[in-house]
Amino acid sequence: MKLKDRIYDIPSEKFAEPIKVSKKPLYTVLKRFFDIVFSLLGLLVLALPLALMSLIIVIDSPGASPIYAQDRVGKNGKVFKFYKFRSMVPGADKMLEELLDKNEMDGPAFKMKEDPRITRLGKFMRKTSIDELPQLWNVLKGDMSLVGPRPPLPREVEQYTGYQKQRLLVTPGITCYWQVQPRRNDLTFDEWLALDLKYITDRSLKNDFKILLATVGAVCGMEGE
Repeated sequence: MKLKDRIYDIPSEKFAEPIKVSKKPLYTVLKRFFDIVFSLLGLLVLALPLALMSLIIVIDSPGASPIYAQDRVGKNGKVFKFYKFRSMVPGADKMLEELLDKNEMDGPAFKMKEDPRITRLGKFMRKTSIDELPQLWNVLKGDMSLVGPRPPLPREVEQYTGYQKQRLLVTPGITCYWQVQPRRNDLTFDEWLALDLKYITDRSLKNDFKILLATVGAVCGMEGE
């Protein structure tokens, strides 16, 4: 079975045991080494395209910064500034309260396929995952890794149970098992959580490279949200 086709068994939280997280010091050092090398290389190689995309966003949304900074929760609950290309109208965060009753995902995460806050250019960027490229800076800084559970919003973490907070046991990433699932936004939050916990318990350089390769395929296939 291919990596992107896997959906793992979801334990009932009532009976689920806490996952076991081994330290894996060699893996941690090598993972950080590859994160630094590939994020720095990516930022250098993509410097011109990143600048061009910033200019296009400014033209599409005058008066708004092309880079959107948002508080996200990382390893062990540490809050950091998370960077993306702006794909929504200015003031989108303030509009969220009015849309919460239209949430199409169960659990604390918010997903809406026809989110009115997303700009026309934003839809294209999300479809191709271009909006995620500024997170290479987060990886270089050490707030994130290339591979790991996606970092949640503080308001989402406030709703987490103790079992769900295990997503925060490792450094969050740009891509993960959930990111390369076909029709990923159709998954429930419990399925998303199961994939993240599976990654945390089985994490290795081999799995990381598999996920990165699957991500390239997903991006080329424009399987983003």
